[in-house]
Amino acid sequence: MKWRAGDAPTITAPAKQTAGDTRMIERHLMKIRARDTLSAEEEQAIRGALGEVRTHPAGRTIIRAHEELSESTLLLDGILARFKDLRSGQRQVTELHVAGDFADLHSFTLKRLDHDIMTLTPCRIVTVPHDNLRRITEAHPHLTRVYWFATNLDAAVHREWEVSLGRRTAIARMAHLFCELHVRLGIVGLVEGNRYQLDLTQLELSECLGLTSVHVNRVLRELREQGAVEFRSGRVTIRDRALLERIAEFNPSYLYLEQRAR
Repeated sequence: MKWRAGDAPTITAPAKQTAGDTRMIERHLMKIRARDTLSAEEEQAIRGALGEVRTHPAGRTIIRAHEELSESTLLLDGILARFKDLRSGQRQVTELHVAGDFADLHSFTLKRLDHDIMTLTPCRIVTVPHDNLRRITEAHPHLTRVYWFATNLDAAVHREWEVSLGRRTAIARMAHLFCELHVRLGIVGLVEGNRYQLDLTQLELSECLGLTSVHVNRVLRELREQGAVEFRSGRVTIRDRALLERIAEFNPSYLYLEQRAR
C-alpha cells in the first residue's frame, strides 16, 4: 500500500458543458429523487449551476488536501475515493463515490478539504462553482435542504465505515461494502439484477477495508466458497443476498432510502 507513482493532478480533454447534454446529470437527479422530490424549476437550477466537464484517467489525485477550492465536483461516471496517506505510504480510503455523487459538496462551506480525492477508475466529472451553489441557497430553500441532507448522508456513510474498520471482522467488512455498493449503485441504475461492475483491484479494496492484499484475497475466496458473493474481473455477483447481508449484519437504514419532503 505504497504511494503510487504519477499521481499528480491530471485533466484530460476538458470541455465546457453544453445545454444540449440533457441526460448528463440524470444519475444525480435519480439519487435525489430516490429520497425527495424536485420541481422543474429546481432541476433547471441544478443544470444551470454546472460548469466544466472534465475527464480523468484512473489512479490520479484530482483534489489535494488543504488547497483552496472555489468549485465542487459532481461525479458523472466512474469511481472516486476520498483518502488519507501516512508518511509510510500507507493509504486509507474513507469513502467511495459512484456516479451521481458530489465528491466534495462539503468544500462549499469548508473551502478546502482535509483529505485528497482520487480516481480509482477512469472518471468523468462536472464542476459546480461555489458562486453557483451560493445562488441556489439564496433562491431555492428546498434545494438547499436537499444538498444539506446529502452532506449528512455522507457523514452517515463515514460512520458506518468507521464501525467496519473498528469492529467488524474482515469477512464482515467485505460483505458490508458489497451490500452497500449494491444499494448505492442500484439507486442510480448501475445494477443488473444481482450483478454490478466494480473495477477495483485487491490493493484498492484493501485500502478501503484496512486489510492487506493477501487478507483481501483470502476473504474473497471465503465469501465465494460460502456461496455468498463472487468478485471476478471487476464484477461483483451476489449469489445469496440474504447470506451476504447476514455475514455483514447489513442494515441499510443509514442510507436513508425513504422518500420524504425536506
